[in-house]
Amino acid sequence: MVTMGDVARLAGVSKMTVSNVVNNRDGVSDLVRQRVLDAIERSGYRVNLSARTLRSGRTGVIGLAVPEIDLPYFSHLAELVIGAARRRGYHVTLERTGAVAAGEAGALAHSRLLQFDGLILSAVALDGLDERLTDAGHPIVMLGEQDFGGRFDHVAMPNEDGVRAATLHLADQGCRRIGIVTGAPRDGVNVITRRYHGYLAALAERGLAADPPLLLPLNDMTMEAGRAAAHRLADAGHEVDGLVAVTDTVATGVLRGLADRGLRVPGDVRLVGFDDVPQSRFLVPSLSSVAPDHRWMAEKAVELLVERIRAPHRPTGAYVAPFELVVRESTR
Repeated sequence: MVTMGDVARLAGVSKMTVSNVVNNRDGVSDLVRQRVLDAIERSGYRVNLSARTLRSGRTGVIGLAVPEIDLPYFSHLAELVIGAARRRGYHVTLERTGAVAAGEAGALAHSRLLQFDGLILSAVALDGLDERLTDAGHPIVMLGEQDFGGRFDHVAMPNEDGVRAATLHLADQGCRRIGIVTGAPRDGVNVITRRYHGYLAALAERGLAADPPLLLPLNDMTMEAGRAAAHRLADAGHEVDGLVAVTDTVATGVLRGLADRGLRVPGDVRLVGFDDVPQSRFLVPSLSSVAPDHRWMAEKAVELLVERIRAPHRPTGAYVAPFELVVRESTR
């Protein structure tokens, strides 16, 4: 059997360096890392996961389960989580849940079945009362807006405060007919309801009315859905001078839809998104957006999971990410 020592001799490095490469840890130069990987390939070395698990009780793998992987926010989050995990010596397995309870419950089951050391779950459909969470069985950190009653470590977005800041910004820019492009339905505890409440709070703060025709519900949180909503708004002839979009992805579609109908941003309508995904600053016009600290969220989620792996019975905590409102061309 080829050993780690054999790989080290073949690559001309120490066993510790080979271990760092195998466990995806930082502190190894790209040149040395490639040399070790080449030596692993040539030698046929394979990690004995069963033996390692027996020795440490851990596999060195954590799961990340998100609703979608093709939306900019979740791909950006996954990249940050992978980096945060790598710095702590963990590999990440990514799973798509489809934002449905069965998919989220399946991610929990797979995490146990495949002996992941823990799971970061962005929960949309499962809530704290769901019986499938009763015997979760191993370390879990929740992302998202559900209320889990202190049963799990939880990292959330600044939903109400972020949309409140975005709506106040539009009002302070002179907007008086401010609409919101958001999901449906607006009941329960989720990202849609929390952001909608932030919008209503800001309107009340500025003495503005929440006009029903300026509430644009979406069935899907996609660019195409945002574009269609902008078409409906323009075709109905409703007067509007400011729009808050529930995500940057939706805002991108709204921007396109307004342009289709000859409406200029920001000349006719000022537009704000939420998430500040990297693509937002490259749009024309560049998109103003609520910018949660994504790096902070990823680091906090991984940090909490690693602590939970090491100390399964420690008290849980709930955390809300800091944010800033990034003002760009779409509202200037």
